Parts: sequence; C-alpha cells; structure tokens
Amino acid sequence: MFVLGIDPGLTRCGFGVVTLTESGGFRAADAGVLETPKEASVESRLGALLVDLQQLMAEVKPDVVVVERVFFQRNAKTAIGVAQASGLAVGVAAAAGCQVRQFTAQEVKLAVTGYGAAPKQQVQLMVASLCGLGEVPEPADAADALGLAITYLLTTRFESHSGLSLA
Repeated sequence: MFVLGIDPGLTRCGFGVVTLTESGGFRAADAGVLETPKEASVESRLGALLVDLQQLMAEVKPDVVVVERVFFQRNAKTAIGVAQASGLAVGVAAAAGCQVRQFTAQEVKLAVTGYGAAPKQQVQLMVASLCGLGEVPEPADAADALGLAITYLLTTRFESHSGLSLA
C-alpha cells in the first residue's frame, strides 16, 4: 500500500510516500517538496501546483492520500494560501480515485510522538526513526508529509483492531 502524505503550502508543498514493510514497519519510499515562485501571481502558482500534484499522483499512484487539515493559523494571508493548496491536493486526489483522509498537525504529533504538543523537531526525529532513516528528512515540509502518511497507517491499524473510527 502506497500512502502519500501532503503538507500543503503555496510556496512549498511537502510530499512523502510511505509503505508498510513485511514486518509491519514503515518505509519512506520518496519525499520532497513542490515549489512555486513567490514573485508569481497566486493564480499562476495555484495552476503550477495543480499540474505538479497531478504529475505526482500519476507517478506515485497512491492508494491513499493524506492531507494536513488546516486547523489554525495566526497569519491570515498564509492560512489562505495553505487552504487553497490543501483544496487542490484533496481535489486532485479525489479526482484520481484515491481515498482521502485529513489530520491536523496536533493529531500527527500525537500519533508519531505520543504527545500532541510535541515540538516540530521531535516529530521529525520520530519520523526518521520510524522509517529507519539515518537522518531527518529535509526540508521540514517533506518530513511533515511523511508524518502524515505514518499517522494514517497508525490510525487505520488502531481502527482495524478496535473497531472504532477516528475520522
């Protein structure tokens, strides 16, 4: 099963692909960022991100796409761009026929570290550890995207064993 995590952003949109190993662990198959130039218009950037996300879906062919749910931002201008990028990611995934789930950053922190208020660096270290990586994935957006994919896999494992849904 290929799970594609997306940490949405208009300037930098992180992505990470995680698969389950035969032993039930996690393997980071790919991670990186899709970038748009800050000096371009919002419309142009959204168009470029749309094309990049469509290409990513076609290359990865994920079974599930997990997108970070925009929960709270102090900077309204940043929040709008993140929300627009998030909407693109959800729409492209749905159009590709993928199952889509969303988790907040706090839910990812809780799943990956066991503490919902964990600092970003601790999440990144745990992502590297859970995937058996020698170092923290860079940039942080890519590590966050891997964390989203891991959260989905941990959540579905819990749901299948407990009969409860956390959605």
